[in-house]
Amino acid sequence: MNIGIYIYENAEVLDFSGPFEVFSTAKRLHAKDWNIFLIAETSDPVTARGGFQVLPHYSFNDHPHIDVLIVVGGIHTEEMNKTEVLAWIKHIDTTATHVVSVCTGVFLLAQAQLLSHLFVTTHWEDIPILIETFPELNVIDNKRWVCDGKYITSGGISAGIDMSLYLVSKLHSLVLAEQVAHQMEYHWQQYP
Repeated sequence: MNIGIYIYENAEVLDFSGPFEVFSTAKRLHAKDWNIFLIAETSDPVTARGGFQVLPHYSFNDHPHIDVLIVVGGIHTEEMNKTEVLAWIKHIDTTATHVVSVCTGVFLLAQAQLLSHLFVTTHWEDIPILIETFPELNVIDNKRWVCDGKYITSGGISAGIDMSLYLVSKLHSLVLAEQVAHQMEYHWQQYP
């Protein structure tokens, strides 16, 4: 199974590194056939929040098939206006079994018109602007993550880690998710 995490300039560091750690730990412990990678629009280094430099494994042009797409949060406004990015997200959505967002990554999924009339969430601070920008969404403001069909959206940072552990429990087993949380010395909030 291929798990692709989309990153971009000013992405929130723990929004991508938290899920990356969860899934790569699951792979190390038991899910040997999982392939976890970072994808950016190009193969150039990406400067995430705080000046954190990261080199993506793949670009839009050379990545393998994606079963699970994770779109992270950060300073997302410029990304919302990139037609190439939105077209790529829509294209991946046609074959991915799960499409997931952390924090303000939900804005990109909504802008790509994937979430109309679905239940979603985001970081508490961004709830009002999400409601205002996308009135067709059913925005939930008191959950760490929300599932609606193949889509899962979460709040920011630690909520994204909780949601990733939940996804491990669905893709593999609750036992593995608990083992991953224990290995990471992370107190998993199992319920949204």
